[in-house]
Amino acid sequence: MPKEFIMRGQTAVADPTEVLNITGYRPGYGYVIKEFQIYPSTTIIGATYEMSATITADNSAEAPADPNFNNEGLIASALIIGHPGAASSGGYHLTVINDLFVITQDLILMVADTQSSNVNWQVRFKEVKLSGPAEAVANYKQYTIYNTSS
Repeated sequence: MPKEFIMRGQTAVADPTEVLNITGYRPGYGYVIKEFQIYPSTTIIGATYEMSATITADNSAEAPADPNFNNEGLIASALIIGHPGAASSGGYHLTVINDLFVITQDLILMVADTQSSNVNWQVRFKEVKLSGPAEAVANYKQYTIYNTSS
């Protein structure tokens, strides 16, 4: 039976980066992100909001308002926009996840919000069993991304 766990929290835009500690790592296992959601931390009834967030397996965060999908360390990106009463039908929520990226090290979450409010977030991880060679490849991939990026 697949094991899943959820990390969730609220990150302040004033200090927008947070390390997601992948605790409980054990040899032969990795994790993939199955879901990434963001949500406003202030009253949204009748409010206008625009916020974004990214998750990277990198040594630095990826700017959520301007993510570069050429960055191999970018694992997830989320955007939520709400304009109540606007002719554009109110708003939308987009999430892009590389759910084939096997995580074996800590991640960096970064948030942005046009209103300078805190951003609520939730990430669902699924544990995956790795063979010896697959584990070596996953570790090496994340190691090289972490050590070759700026």
